[in-house]
Amino acid sequence: MSEQQPNWPPQREVSHVLLQTSLYTRHFNPQPDHNNHQELISLELHNPQRWLVGGARFLNSFDQEAIYLYAGREFPFWEPSDNVTVRAKLTAGILQGYRGEYQDNIPFNRYGTAPAALPSLGMQWGRFEADLIVFGTAGAMILGGIRF
Repeated sequence: MSEQQPNWPPQREVSHVLLQTSLYTRHFNPQPDHNNHQELISLELHNPQRWLVGGARFLNSFDQEAIYLYAGREFPFWEPSDNVTVRAKLTAGILQGYRGEYQDNIPFNRYGTAPAALPSLGMQWGRFEADLIVFGTAGAMILGGIRF
């Protein structure tokens, strides 16, 4: 079976684990109460078919502790060498942590929990990975990490 072809249902096999942290965050329309230091830590489990599940803990734009639990898939589109891959990734899941006066800053937020989908562009070279994630119309974040 080719690693590039998605099959359904995904295999219950872990090919690698990705541990990432936030390196840089920028809001498109910065407000005085926006936080650009997310202190994000994420852990993803990947299978040989490029499906993934993961979770992230971070400080949201308003310094509230938040959690994103998700599933998704990688889509490689350029592999200039055996050691380098440029890819897109799409994840979707639930986002918890926007509360109080900031509850309405994300769509469909009920009781502090909302659905979310995050696209990203990334690069993997050897055991290291970097991603540019766009979070809606609010901003973008660069993550860096290592795979095990």
